[in-house]
Amino acid sequence: MSTAAGEGPGWLRIHPRTVLVTALVTAGVAAGAAVPVVVALSGRLGYPRAIGWALAGAVLLIGCAAAGDHVRWRRTRYRVGTERVDLRTGLLLVRRRSLARERIRSVDLTAHPLLRILGLVTVRIGTGEHTGGESTLELDPVTRAEGERLRRELLDRVTAETPGAHREGELAVLDLRWIRYAPVSFVAPMLGGAAAGGVLQISEWVGAQGEVIDWVADRFRDTPPLWTVTALVVVALAAGTVGALGLWVEMWWNYRLERERGGTLRVRRGLLTSRSLSVEERRLRGVDLVEPLGVRLFGAARVDAITTGLAKDEQARGADHDTLLPAVPRPLADSIAADVLREPVAPTDAQLTAHPPSARGRRLRRALAAVLLPVLVLALLGALLTPVLVWIALGCAVVFLPLAVLLALDAYRALGHTVAGDYLVTRSGSLRRSTAALRRTGVIGWTVRQSRFQRRAGLLSVTATTAAGGGAYTAYDTDASEGLTFAAEAVPGLLEPFLERD
Repeated sequence: MSTAAGEGPGWLRIHPRTVLVTALVTAGVAAGAAVPVVVALSGRLGYPRAIGWALAGAVLLIGCAAAGDHVRWRRTRYRVGTERVDLRTGLLLVRRRSLARERIRSVDLTAHPLLRILGLVTVRIGTGEHTGGESTLELDPVTRAEGERLRRELLDRVTAETPGAHREGELAVLDLRWIRYAPVSFVAPMLGGAAAGGVLQISEWVGAQGEVIDWVADRFRDTPPLWTVTALVVVALAAGTVGALGLWVEMWWNYRLERERGGTLRVRRGLLTSRSLSVEERRLRGVDLVEPLGVRLFGAARVDAITTGLAKDEQARGADHDTLLPAVPRPLADSIAADVLREPVAPTDAQLTAHPPSARGRRLRRALAAVLLPVLVLALLGALLTPVLVWIALGCAVVFLPLAVLLALDAYRALGHTVAGDYLVTRSGSLRRSTAALRRTGVIGWTVRQSRFQRRAGLLSVTATTAAGGGAYTAYDTDASEGLTFAAEAVPGLLEPFLERD
């Protein structure tokens, strides 16, 4: 960090080591790309000349990237004033961006392994508005001390003390026993499939895909097809399990949730890439207790924040920016949710109003249709083309029909809603069950939907709209009268002008 000469007082530069970081990252990318390039060129040029061309290309690539980042460093300046945070960057097209300090809602610090070694962090300052990158300023990189100074300076606002008993300081810390929930998440099968695809792709790059397929075929030459498929699936799941465990360690190592002075919740985590997320409590509108199917079968849930002010741009999307607590035993999740909300009892654990049996019928019909339509198409094609498709259709019906019925019944049992103190609570979902506790003062509107089929069944869906979290939280397929009464009682006066009381 240094003062930029000729730009007036208060203007600072990002750290000059950014050029070294860019050079090293580009060198790693070039090294990874050099292997398939050398293999591809060796057939025509021979290995010595192919390696020489690859090295020359790598040197040129690294030099261009370092030169470009040097220009970016020279032309990037930022300033934190009493009212605004300003950022200037660009060579031919100079960009000047500014955020009002009173609108800043998040200051997140991230550092991948190379930045951590060099003592640097990337600082993302955001307002949480849905305006893409225009609502976020990124300082990449600055020293860790400077990042912490910016976070404290921009978020340390004096807030009134909230009455009632609640914990300060550390709310939750990593327990290694939580890792047992990593293999039962949806991440494991996804990583298993990715591993299988990666093996085939790499073997294709080196021209050995045929040999790999032949080697696998030789191992199972005398094995029945069903057992062959089963064995391959088990191997893929085993690889996915190992990957899920490694990903969990990378994401949640050194995890700590704490309440800081000034009313800020801070989440710190990460093994190789360290992450620090800060959430102002005055922007917190509730919590969402999320239970994916595999995790829920083992009695666990994670806690997400329903809050305004988190990053909304493309770079932050999918980065678990709103997760306050990883998958933990459900009682502990409820306890942490109560601490986060400063409530004696978590509203997510409240008794919910069940939905009518006609809502169960709707889920059963949709589940059966989702399975029977493809099965009927396969059976029809089998009758016209080959009996093999008929047997495939029969197998799909035997396997997926009972599964669809079970998921539909589970989805119906998940439905529920209630008003618990200062919060309205909605629950829905089977593969991903969500129990959202939204502060009633955070609701800015209601959306009531009733399709023709819902009208015939006496049902409707009511959606609470809010500026926080996902923006909408729905009680699906409620009894028509009960759903409207729930919405009217949750936020008095908001829906009343549109209701006619019996």
